[in-house]
Amino acid sequence: MFSKSCKYAIRATLYLAANSNEATKYGVEHIATSLNVPKPFLGKILQQLAKNGLISVLKGPKGGFYLTTANKEHSLNEIITSIDGPEVLTSCILGLPSCSSEMPCPLHFQFQSFKLGLMEVTGDKTVAELAEEVKEGKFVW
Repeated sequence: MFSKSCKYAIRATLYLAANSNEATKYGVEHIATSLNVPKPFLGKILQQLAKNGLISVLKGPKGGFYLTTANKEHSLNEIITSIDGPEVLTSCILGLPSCSSEMPCPLHFQFQSFKLGLMEVTGDKTVAELAEEVKEGKFVW
Protein backbone atom coordinates (compact mmCIF):
# COMPACT_ATOMS: atom_id res chain seq x y z
CA MET A 1 0.00 0.00 0.00
CA PHE A 2 2.82 2.42 0.83
CA SER A 3 5.59 3.24 -1.61
CA LYS A 4 9.14 2.04 -1.09
CA SER A 5 10.08 5.67 -0.33
CA CYS A 6 7.47 5.80 2.40
CA LYS A 7 8.64 2.54 3.96
CA TYR A 8 12.23 3.82 3.94
CA ALA A 9 11.06 7.09 5.50
CA ILE A 10 9.30 5.25 8.31
CA ARG A 11 12.29 2.99 8.95
CA ALA A 12 14.76 5.89 8.90
CA THR A 13 12.63 8.00 11.22
CA LEU A 14 12.27 5.13 13.68
CA TYR A 15 16.01 4.45 13.49
CA LEU A 16 16.72 8.09 14.31
CA ALA A 17 14.10 8.10 17.07
CA ALA A 18 15.69 5.07 18.71
CA ASN A 19 19.32 6.12 18.27
CA SER A 20 19.72 9.88 17.88
CA ASN A 21 19.25 13.06 19.87
CA GLU A 22 20.53 16.62 19.71
CA ALA A 23 24.01 15.44 20.74
CA THR A 24 24.09 12.31 18.56
CA LYS A 25 23.48 12.85 14.86
CA TYR A 26 23.88 10.50 11.91
CA GLY A 27 24.82 11.05 8.29
CA VAL A 28 22.99 9.54 5.34
CA GLU A 29 25.70 6.95 4.79
CA HIS A 30 25.49 5.63 8.35
CA ILE A 31 21.69 5.42 8.26
CA ALA A 32 21.65 3.83 4.79
CA THR A 33 24.20 1.22 5.83
CA SER A 34 22.36 0.47 9.08
CA LEU A 35 19.06 0.02 7.25
CA ASN A 36 20.55 -1.59 4.13
CA VAL A 37 18.92 0.93 1.78
CA PRO A 38 20.38 2.90 -1.16
CA LYS A 39 22.20 6.02 0.08
CA PRO A 40 21.17 8.48 -2.70
CA PHE A 41 17.52 7.40 -2.47
CA LEU A 42 17.54 7.71 1.32
CA GLY A 43 19.23 11.12 1.16
CA LYS A 44 16.33 12.56 -0.85
CA ILE A 45 13.81 11.03 1.52
CA LEU A 46 15.55 12.45 4.60
CA GLN A 47 15.70 15.90 3.00
CA GLN A 48 11.93 15.74 2.35
CA LEU A 49 11.26 14.74 5.96
CA ALA A 50 13.50 17.55 7.22
CA LYS A 51 11.82 20.07 4.90
CA ASN A 52 8.47 19.08 6.41
CA GLY A 53 9.81 19.39 9.97
CA LEU A 54 9.46 15.71 10.79
CA ILE A 55 13.16 15.20 11.44
CA SER A 56 15.94 17.65 12.20
CA VAL A 57 19.20 18.22 10.37
CA LEU A 58 22.33 20.14 11.22
CA LYS A 59 24.74 20.95 8.41
CA GLY A 60 28.47 21.05 8.84
CA PRO A 61 31.25 18.82 10.11
CA LYS A 62 29.43 17.89 13.33
CA GLY A 63 26.08 17.74 11.60
CA GLY A 64 23.70 15.03 10.58
CA PHE A 65 20.13 13.92 10.98
CA TYR A 66 18.48 13.51 14.37
CA LEU A 67 15.17 13.75 16.17
CA THR A 68 14.24 16.23 18.84
CA THR A 69 11.58 15.62 21.46
CA ALA A 70 9.19 17.66 19.31
CA ASN A 71 10.01 15.57 16.21
CA LYS A 72 9.16 12.41 18.14
CA GLU A 73 5.64 13.69 18.82
CA HIS A 74 4.70 13.56 15.15
CA SER A 75 2.39 10.78 14.11
CA LEU A 76 3.15 7.96 11.73
CA ASN A 77 0.43 9.43 9.53
CA GLU A 78 2.45 12.63 9.11
CA ILE A 79 5.43 10.67 7.81
CA ILE A 80 3.24 8.73 5.41
CA THR A 81 1.51 11.80 4.00
CA SER A 82 4.81 13.70 3.80
CA ILE A 83 6.21 11.12 1.40
CA ASP A 84 3.20 9.55 -0.35
CA GLY A 85 0.74 12.43 -0.06
CA PRO A 86 -2.59 12.56 1.80
CA GLU A 87 -4.44 10.62 -0.87
CA VAL A 88 -2.56 7.40 -0.07
CA LEU A 89 -4.88 6.85 2.90
CA THR A 90 -8.04 8.07 1.21
CA SER A 91 -7.85 7.16 -2.48
CA CYS A 92 -9.48 4.21 -4.20
CA ILE A 93 -7.78 0.90 -3.45
CA LEU A 94 -7.98 0.03 -7.15
CA GLY A 95 -6.70 3.45 -8.22
CA LEU A 96 -9.92 4.47 -9.94
CA PRO A 97 -10.27 8.26 -10.04
CA SER A 98 -14.07 8.32 -9.91
CA CYS A 99 -14.53 5.97 -6.94
CA SER A 100 -16.72 7.37 -4.16
CA SER A 101 -19.60 6.29 -1.94
CA GLU A 102 -21.97 7.47 -4.68
CA MET A 103 -20.01 5.71 -7.47
CA PRO A 104 -18.16 2.88 -5.64
CA CYS A 105 -15.61 0.57 -7.19
CA PRO A 106 -16.12 -3.18 -6.63
CA LEU A 107 -14.02 -3.09 -3.43
CA HIS A 108 -15.00 0.34 -2.10
CA PHE A 109 -17.16 -0.69 0.85
CA GLN A 110 -14.99 -3.67 1.82
CA PHE A 111 -11.91 -1.43 2.09
CA GLN A 112 -13.63 1.60 3.59
CA SER A 113 -13.40 0.33 7.16
CA PHE A 114 -9.83 -0.84 6.55
CA LYS A 115 -8.79 2.63 5.35
CA LEU A 116 -10.53 4.34 8.26
CA GLY A 117 -8.85 1.97 10.70
CA LEU A 118 -5.46 2.55 9.07
CA MET A 119 -5.91 6.33 9.29
CA GLU A 120 -6.85 6.00 12.96
CA VAL A 121 -3.89 3.77 13.84
CA THR A 122 -1.34 5.84 11.92
CA GLY A 123 -2.78 9.05 13.35
CA ASP A 124 -2.70 7.79 16.93
CA LYS A 125 0.79 6.29 16.98
CA THR A 126 3.59 8.77 17.56
CA VAL A 127 7.18 8.26 16.52
CA ALA A 128 8.11 8.23 20.23
CA GLU A 129 5.71 5.36 20.94
CA LEU A 130 7.00 3.33 18.02
CA ALA A 131 10.62 4.09 18.96
CA GLU A 132 10.05 2.61 22.41
CA GLU A 133 8.97 -0.65 20.81
CA VAL A 134 12.06 -0.53 18.59
CA LYS A 135 14.27 -0.08 21.66
CA GLU A 136 12.57 -3.05 23.32
CA GLY A 137 13.73 -5.21 20.42
CA LYS A 138 10.33 -5.80 18.89
CA PHE A 139 11.68 -4.84 15.45
CA VAL A 140 14.65 -6.01 13.43
CA TRP A 141 16.28 -3.47 11.14
